[in-house]
Amino acid sequence: MAVVGIDSSTQSCKVLTVDDDTGRVLRAGQAPHPDGTEVDPEAWWRALADAGGTAGGAAAIGVGAQQHGMVALDDADRPVRPALLWNDVRSAPQAEALTEKYGADGWAASVGLVPVASYTVTKLAWLAEHEPAHAARVARVLLPHDWLTWRLRGGRGEPTTDRSDASGTGYFSAATGDYRHDLLTAALGHDAALPTVLAPAAVAGETADGALLAAGAGDNAAAALGLGLSPGEAVVSIGTSGAVFALAGSPVTDPTGAVASFADATGRFLPLSCTLNASRVLAATARMLGTDLAGLDALATSAAPDAGGLTLLPYLDGERTPNLPDATGSLLGLTRAAMTPENLARASVLGVLCGLADALDELRAHGAAIDTVLLIGGGSRSAAIRVAAPDVFGVPVLVPEPAEYVALGAARQAAWALSGAAEPPAWPRPDATRYEPAGAGWPAELRARYRAARHRLHER
Repeated sequence: MAVVGIDSSTQSCKVLTVDDDTGRVLRAGQAPHPDGTEVDPEAWWRALADAGGTAGGAAAIGVGAQQHGMVALDDADRPVRPALLWNDVRSAPQAEALTEKYGADGWAASVGLVPVASYTVTKLAWLAEHEPAHAARVARVLLPHDWLTWRLRGGRGEPTTDRSDASGTGYFSAATGDYRHDLLTAALGHDAALPTVLAPAAVAGETADGALLAAGAGDNAAAALGLGLSPGEAVVSIGTSGAVFALAGSPVTDPTGAVASFADATGRFLPLSCTLNASRVLAATARMLGTDLAGLDALATSAAPDAGGLTLLPYLDGERTPNLPDATGSLLGLTRAAMTPENLARASVLGVLCGLADALDELRAHGAAIDTVLLIGGGSRSAAIRVAAPDVFGVPVLVPEPAEYVALGAARQAAWALSGAAEPPAWPRPDATRYEPAGAGWPAELRARYRAARHRLHER
């Protein structure tokens, strides 16, 4: 039978039709989303239809989507305003205020994370402070995957979510499985209805033509499921954002906020560290150099391994890890010899990788044993990224064949819900190319240079 997996990401909606027995992709569709950090949820629905996700004919459907987005509905279940997305940092002051009110230790212990502008709870606080009339109308709060799953059900019954997506809101504890309505109320100014949290293999309902709907998942949890992530491995995803995550059997408590104790899509935990600046850094550098991504890759590959001493702190959109929402990018180490297009291209690659290496170190510091990295996302297509990553990360890197792993994970979850089995279906793992560290000395010097620059400019 055919199952459908949906990835409603920041930039587009991807839809895969997959054989439920073998995991073989039968068809694929895609449609763009509007650019920006706030979006009318109806645009997601239109993109889902354009990509073929509402066409029917599947036995089951799973929805994976970008996390944290604030879909605030009134008592008639209409959005009170466009949804604020994870990459909208306007709620940074509210994040600071909420952290100060309850303390970083209190947040980490109660919901497994410390507020930053990405999380839903801070966006609700921004809404209450800056758009009080809209805030007063909020009767229900959903996340993007909750909203799409509910729309696929025709808006019938109570909305649902899953542990992985709920764990990124700031008002749900993955450790206990409970919502913290007191924290939601503290942010919004009043309580609101929240979706029912389903177990990983649970059924959320049916579409009008009888397709079963899986619980769905946040994008990173869905990607882990699509990749068949195992203990000892970490995923580094270079997309619009950079995400680093690994499996864990128990929750993580990190009062610094560098690691969030999210849930995965199988009943375990998925400690995660995230950077705001990833593939868009490469795109912006390519534009600055008057080339495209392929041209940037060629330049970076031909540069000196350490970019001739150039160091790029790539905080072009602020930053989440470290928590620097108002930061801007900085280029250091400029000399006449270093100022070449090749070195600048290489510095952009290394800047992105150094930020992700710091995130890997944070996971290790909180108990993750990482001996292999799975590199995915649009940035993994870069030859310069692939070759440099093992040296910067210090471990072998596997680059699976390019695929829509969030959508594939959502399809695997749909097949799991359809089967009623205790475990997800054992689909073959994607083929991957292995890259080994070269053992050169420049990565240690590079990372020391990167840390020194960050400390001098942002941590004084």
